[in-house]
Parts: sequence; structure tokens; C-alpha cells
Amino acid sequence: MLSSESSNVRTKGFGLRREILPQLAENYKSDLIEEMKVNGYRWCSGHLTFRLAKEFGFCYGVDKAIDFAYETRAKFPSRDLYITSEIIHNPLVNRRLMEMGIQFLTGPHKGVKGVEDIGESDIVLLPAFGTTVKELEYLKSKKCLLVDTTCNSVVAVWKRVEKYSEEGFTSVIHGKYDHEETRATSSRAGKFLVVWDKQEAQIVCDHIINGGDRAAFLRCFEKAVSPGFDPDSDLLKIGCANQTTMMSSESMEIANMLQKAMVKKYGTPHLAEHFRHYDTICSATQERQDAVFELLKNEKIDLVMVIGGYNSSNTAHLAEIAAKFNIPHYHVNSAESLLSKNKIEHKPVGEKTSAVTSGWLPEGKVTIAVTGGASTPNRVIEEVIRRISALAVQTEKS
Repeated sequence: MLSSESSNVRTKGFGLRREILPQLAENYKSDLIEEMKVNGYRWCSGHLTFRLAKEFGFCYGVDKAIDFAYETRAKFPSRDLYITSEIIHNPLVNRRLMEMGIQFLTGPHKGVKGVEDIGESDIVLLPAFGTTVKELEYLKSKKCLLVDTTCNSVVAVWKRVEKYSEEGFTSVIHGKYDHEETRATSSRAGKFLVVWDKQEAQIVCDHIINGGDRAAFLRCFEKAVSPGFDPDSDLLKIGCANQTTMMSSESMEIANMLQKAMVKKYGTPHLAEHFRHYDTICSATQERQDAVFELLKNEKIDLVMVIGGYNSSNTAHLAEIAAKFNIPHYHVNSAESLLSKNKIEHKPVGEKTSAVTSGWLPEGKVTIAVTGGASTPNRVIEEVIRRISALAVQTEKS
């Protein structure tokens, strides 16, 4: 766990928020979005009506991470500044950091230097997802200044899995085993198993109740378990946790599945001896999911635009909600994804890569629901809305 007591780890900003506010406003704020909030989260343009979900865009954790990054650069304008990986999953934000001279140590934006090249005079940002215990200890040994931007909601999950480990429980984590946040969480969990969905959770439940082929189980979860994991012994006592950006309803369903399996195996009187569960879903994630659900449930919507990085887990789950309503929906990266009035690049639900679809913009009077993931700047949301509006005008004139 990161601690402000560590001499080379800083868990607070540098008191320069007032100085960086103009830069933040220029890069991320939106007058149109503010106007929509005042006008009932609505904006009309020609035959289009845009309806904005009441919770969207940057959450507290993202604001904190970006503030820390900008403050650190303001505090040390001439020092070499690095970040271990993407600070959040949004291309605009990460591009802005590179423009500020912040170099990435890993990932698609990796610069010349790697973690092994860091020296005492360097400054390293830890992203909102956090980092693994191994990487943290390695960086601390470098004696460089570490600026920790880890989201408080993520830290809360770390505390939970650490408690499970202390009590002799295996952490069953609902998430993506290769996601930065889940890797950081599992590194603090002792014994762990990561499940992606209810189908994988059912495999775990079946093994809890009936036992089974140990080798087959380990093949199924080959990359998603702690070293030396043995399902025959390590599933006797389990505690549920989750990647904070997962679909909250699915996390609860998975926890209920595992609880029922334990009841069936050991009986209700002994449940506490074998099962733990505390809700660790991020409140911002929950609020954004609830807001999309309520908007689509209560209004007649013709089209849904979900805006955010293609590798953003929480953004992808907003698109999943739209899919459940059987409304045409598109998860787009930015306004650049709107290729023309006829073609759109987007990431289909459940797919790993983007696709191009034709005939995406309906004709006539259209009500469009708009939302953005927790890492999506308001400015990007405005750019998408204005791009759609401009394309619609082209449609009317054509």
C-alpha cells in the first residue's frame, strides 16, 4: 500500500491547482456541456435533439489524477517527468501529457526510457489505476520522487483484498485479468482468481460444489490465478472483490452466484466461515451506469452515442447498457470517429477492435442520447455533439 510516510512517495498535490486551472479549462472544459446542464441536459440543433445523461464524463478519481499530473509539471517545469502507463484510458488526455513532456515508461506511448532506466533525479507518476506491489517496490528502490495519482476507490479495493488475505481467504476478483487496475489489485491479494463474466463464475461455482478436473480448471484460468493456485484447496474460503469499472449489476450477480454455491456446499449456518463480500463498485461507475439506464428507460431515444477510449472498461459497459435496450448505439473514441454523414468508426459491444458501419445517422427528427465514460473530457463530448450536428446539416442539404 502506498503511504505518505515513504520519503520518496507523494500522495498529495503541490497546492498549485489555481495555477493550472486555465490549462485544464482550455484542454478539457466545454461551454456547450455547461449550457446543456442548465437547460435540462438538452440541446436542440435543427431536427436533432441531444439528451445528455445526468452523470457522465470525468469522475473524482480522474480529476485527481489529471490535477496531480499538471501540478507536478508546474512544480518541476525542467525536470524529467515520467508515468508508468496511461494515466487513464483516454487518448486526448494521454496525448496532452506527452505534449507537456511527460514520457511513458510502458504501453503504446512508451518513449526511449523504460522503468529500469529511471534515476534518482527523475519524477515518476503512478496512474489512476495504481501499480503492482513489485513495480512499486522497484521504483521506490530507485529513490526517485513518486507522485501517486491512484484513485481512492481503487485503494479501497486493495484494502479489502488485503484483509481477505490476512483472514486466509482467496480473493475472487470480477475483472479483466490483464487490466492495469486488476493487476495492481491482485498483486495485493495473496491467493486470487480473476473471473471475467458469469460464465466463468459458473465454472467456479461448479467446482466449489462438485469438485472436478483440477487440470482443466487451471487451463481455463491459466492467466487469471495466483502462482501455485489449487482450486481444490484455495476455493474453500473466498472473498469477492471487483475491478471498479466493471458492470455493477454483473458484479453483484457474480457475488450472489458464489454465495449460493457456498451455501449449497456448506450450509447457511457456516456461510461466514467460507464467504466474504463487501460492495467495492466505484460510486462514480455506478452513477454513470444508472444515469444511462434511467435516460433510456424513461425517454424515447432513437440513437445512443457513448464516448470514450476504446480501451476504457467503464465506457464499454455504458455501451452494453444501450445494447440491452435494443437501440442503435455506437461507442466512439472522439469526433474523428464520425467519418462522414454515412460512415462511423466505432467499437461494437464485446469486440476487441473497432469497425466501420454505414447508415448510422437516421433521417428526420431524431433524439440522440449522449454519455461519456469516467475518463472522457467534456470537451470531447461537445466535439462529438457538434460533429453530429454538422453532419446532419449536410444530410439536409444533400
